[in-house]
Amino acid sequence: MENGTKLWVSSSPHIRSDLTTQKIMLNVLIALVPAFLVSVYVFGISALLITIICVATCVLTEYVFEYLRKKPITISDLSACVTGVLIAFNLPVKAPWWLCIIGSVFAIAIVKQLFGGIGHNFLNPALAGRAFLLASWPTRMTGINYIPVDVTTEATPLGIVKEGLDIALPSNMQMFLGFPGVYGAIGEISALALLIGGIYLIARGIISWRIPTFYLATVLVMALFFGEDPIFQLCAGGLMLGAFFMATDYVSSPTTPVGQIIFAVGCGLLTMIIRKFGGYPEGVSYSILLMNCAAPLIQKYTMPKVYGISSQKEEVAE
Repeated sequence: MENGTKLWVSSSPHIRSDLTTQKIMLNVLIALVPAFLVSVYVFGISALLITIICVATCVLTEYVFEYLRKKPITISDLSACVTGVLIAFNLPVKAPWWLCIIGSVFAIAIVKQLFGGIGHNFLNPALAGRAFLLASWPTRMTGINYIPVDVTTEATPLGIVKEGLDIALPSNMQMFLGFPGVYGAIGEISALALLIGGIYLIARGIISWRIPTFYLATVLVMALFFGEDPIFQLCAGGLMLGAFFMATDYVSSPTTPVGQIIFAVGCGLLTMIIRKFGGYPEGVSYSILLMNCAAPLIQKYTMPKVYGISSQKEEVAE
């Protein structure tokens, strides 16, 4: 420059944000508090113990794995804590301690760390952990294991509908609130609590509104198409938990606006197809995992074209 000073130009990104991974995960944990409080109110100390075991196991597994591989220790970013809470939220109240540990170790060590750690896993770790447990110990992850010991009913609302049992269903208001008489995985029973947490994340700019909105809208439309009660389908099972807290995972979902919509619609279609025709009463976990596998392809074909770059290879004349 003319005055003798030097102008240093750094590589991109030139616009930086103070929103760190730790802050993002802290906001997610805050958003999960309402659902956690409802779970403790409904299920008691068991919900608290399951959550503590899952979180502690996830954090310890991540620490040990990174220590043995001589990688930077990243437990302070709170991502392992979030995974632990989400695994706990997907477990039945009667889950034994060893089931909590196995699911948590699988989620962190296999699904997350073996693929390179945070930012590199192509599946949602918590959902993959739940799917692994469901495939390995189906009797421990279904049926009466979702029901507290002092309750006479033997099925969740979706289970009652799926099996055609002669048991009175909870009202839509009970399903929305999460009590009384509404049972399922410990973190999924209150649609209201999860909705509050989801709106908080959207308001804070942590997640995009597209995936939960189009996911829930697709389920609503499909419920009407199949002649099901749309309010029941929206409030039942893990739909609210999946739509706001797991389908929106940064790493395993598309980042483009159009891609997010396609991803969300696919999740909604698969959820209702599995609920209606599948072997399990719930379809949220498998629908999101299947769409996680399709996310890279969706991302590829919905990426906006770079200005000045031709989409076709130009032949160079000799």
